Amino acid sequence: MSTISITAVPTNAECRSVLADGRTVTITASRRPRANRADVKCTVPNAPAIAEHMQQVVRLARHTEVRLDSRDQVVLSMDLAPAANERDWELAAVLADRMVRGLHPIRAGQQTTAQGRSDAWHIGRVDGIVHVATVLTAGAGAAAALHDAGTTAAAAVRGGDGTLHITHLGALTGHADLSAAVSTVRTWFPLHSGGVNDTLGWLEVSVFPLEAPAASEEDSIAAPGLDLTAQQDVRHTLAAARHFDGKGLHRWRSVVRFGQPRFQGGSYQLALVMADRLARGREFVPRGRIIATGSSTAWHAGRVDTVEGREPKLELILSQVNHGDRVLLPKDWQDHLPPGYAAGLRQKGASLACIDKIGMI
Repeated sequence: MSTISITAVPTNAECRSVLADGRTVTITASRRPRANRADVKCTVPNAPAIAEHMQQVVRLARHTEVRLDSRDQVVLSMDLAPAANERDWELAAVLADRMVRGLHPIRAGQQTTAQGRSDAWHIGRVDGIVHVATVLTAGAGAAAALHDAGTTAAAAVRGGDGTLHITHLGALTGHADLSAAVSTVRTWFPLHSGGVNDTLGWLEVSVFPLEAPAASEEDSIAAPGLDLTAQQDVRHTLAAARHFDGKGLHRWRSVVRFGQPRFQGGSYQLALVMADRLARGREFVPRGRIIATGSSTAWHAGRVDTVEGREPKLELILSQVNHGDRVLLPKDWQDHLPPGYAAGLRQKGASLACIDKIGMI
């Protein structure tokens, strides 16, 4: 698959950011053949947590790119480590990743500095400033020129025709805010561990339509915050359930987020599939929340199987259900519901369906 590029695709690219203490951090992006490696790799000196966060930022920021090209691996590195609570370098990492893939222009003799952060990279939202300056000298002279711009982040990106204030990533290329094209749906599922912390956990699926089909469905699905095994389970579940659609594969770039990313088991799967189907317009939206539990070994056939922990999960759902909620349970639970359970849900204004197949709700 080819990628539309607005400039020649370089092998390396740099973007700078000014930290709160006045130091200038340089984020270098290098591109190399994927060769079955991770799509993005990040390194920060003596700061693995920041490297992990940078990897998540870059992956999420790719969400609203209209094409998916997984041929290359991008390696991003910082030459020094920011403070643990600093985040204004995030936009610089995103720009470096786009520069090295030819999605943001690089011109000889120009140096890019960026300040900005976001809690919604997956929809392209950002509060940031991009400053492009012409560098006439190299080495120490260039460093001195950048330092003279000021000792704070604001001073380093101030004024001039080369400064761009942005609120969304589309503004970098003069496009509209692409967040309007991102469909996001949240569903809930019972998190049961047998203690006082039992609650309804939420998950969220955001989908963005791809301009050209993705070569791999699983490469187009990101699940930040989960361990590798859980990420694979999420990808397999969505890919299989979309296969049941008939027209669901290779058309979406997707991000899955969990309110509580540390859990065990697959009882969230039905909630995940429902959130994905709602986000893609495959189901009717309920008045309230969808609360669902169920798993499957055959999502490609649309089948819904049972899960463990029936009694405590039913009790948890009944205690936390609200008016307008829609509760979805495995069909195998229907004959084992406590007496008056369905009536209790109706009394609270909620509805109940026990299902053995998606698409029949």
